[in-house]
Amino acid sequence: MNDSLTIKKGLEAELKIESLVYGGMGLAKIDNFVIFVKNAIPGQIVKAFIYKKKKGYAEARVTSVIKESPNAVEVKCNHYWICSKLQSLSYKEQLKEKENQVEEAFQRIGGFIDFKLNEIKGADPVYNYRNKMEFTFSPNRWVLESEPKDVDSSFALGLHIPGRFDKILNINECHIQPEIGNKILSVAQEVCLKHPDLKPYNPKTNVGFLRHLMLRFGANTDQLMVNIVTAYDDINKLSPLIDRLLDEISEITSMVNNVNTRKADVAYGEFENLIFGNPYIEEKIGELTFEISANSFFQTNTYQGETLYSEVVKAADLTGEEVVYDLYCGTGSIALYLAKNAKEVYGFEVIRSSLENAEKNSVINNIDNVHFLKANLDTFFKTGQLSRKVPKPDVIVVDPPRAGMHPDMSGYLHKLKAKKIIYVSCNPTTQARDAQVLTENGYKIKNSVMVDMFPHTPHIETVMLFSK
Repeated sequence: MNDSLTIKKGLEAELKIESLVYGGMGLAKIDNFVIFVKNAIPGQIVKAFIYKKKKGYAEARVTSVIKESPNAVEVKCNHYWICSKLQSLSYKEQLKEKENQVEEAFQRIGGFIDFKLNEIKGADPVYNYRNKMEFTFSPNRWVLESEPKDVDSSFALGLHIPGRFDKILNINECHIQPEIGNKILSVAQEVCLKHPDLKPYNPKTNVGFLRHLMLRFGANTDQLMVNIVTAYDDINKLSPLIDRLLDEISEITSMVNNVNTRKADVAYGEFENLIFGNPYIEEKIGELTFEISANSFFQTNTYQGETLYSEVVKAADLTGEEVVYDLYCGTGSIALYLAKNAKEVYGFEVIRSSLENAEKNSVINNIDNVHFLKANLDTFFKTGQLSRKVPKPDVIVVDPPRAGMHPDMSGYLHKLKAKKIIYVSCNPTTQARDAQVLTENGYKIKNSVMVDMFPHTPHIETVMLFSK
């Protein structure tokens, strides 16, 4: 359709979107030259403006849709094009595209030519599933073309515009959080607009008071935490917002104020004020109860979190006689989930606060065969820091950050001589890279499952079993 065109920056071209690539961009080609297209879904024919040209690819954004995809669906969210275009693709097709992305990564990056996923675990529900939402206060509102020109742009409470950390899209309704979260948003916006002292913080000038509104929901306990992050400590100034939320939102079981005086734009502070209830909420996964504080890590989809952990249990296939290592264990949820079927479990994590949460959760659940160790896993095993008192593992669970394992870790892992390695990943590209190293050192992929933790977003989670 545009085969004769010379591809260059500034060109507007007609493109057919063939598929999605990891990260959520559409893929199109002109004479086999790859173009990644923002805000496009497979099956569309679009006009797109090329804003970047590199040696091996170009990037473009949709300017108009010539023909809609046959798999397009009606979208709930008014802002879907900003958060994730995937919302306009049927959920069945979302799963198919994510499946293709995982398989393509393992075939291309890992060199596993015939790789296919064994199973796909779709989500239910596909809306209102997130148990944690983080919204930002800002004096720089992103004004939509559909909004009145005289709309007040000096206040926003919502989400960052992709690629623009200086602008916030004011959100009235988010469909991936529980409905009660939208009510909290509405009340907070109304109160702040009525009280001039409740000024949003400006990260450019470091002036202002309100920084973030973070919500945590207990999907299986109906508990709800509101965390108001401020630039300095002034509970009295917060009183109008506190009083109104507690008066109108009876579902709130915990309210805290994190104070972040630093320039870093993060939703946790140097210290925390307890305003109402406990400084944590409880959540249940399976038979386990977890205390979740404002700043602790926890799987953000409780429903699929249990599915994910069940897949780890299935892959481990423990008899009660095994020693298990849980590497990058975080707050210990996987380690604790495996404990009842293992002889001993050892969790390794570098972040001290996560280890403290893990220890606390083991006490809450009366689990005494799990031990947590502070360890920088980039170097811990290779440099011989593991105590000889710790027995060798029969099974290893690895759940690294998005960047995957450090080369020293992935290259050393086989020396621990575990019979099984279960690799949980949120990034198929780095997992494929690490899988290649494991197979070079004698392991084979025995099973692979994709668990869709985040419907309507490009994020992907997989559980892979490696064994000798």
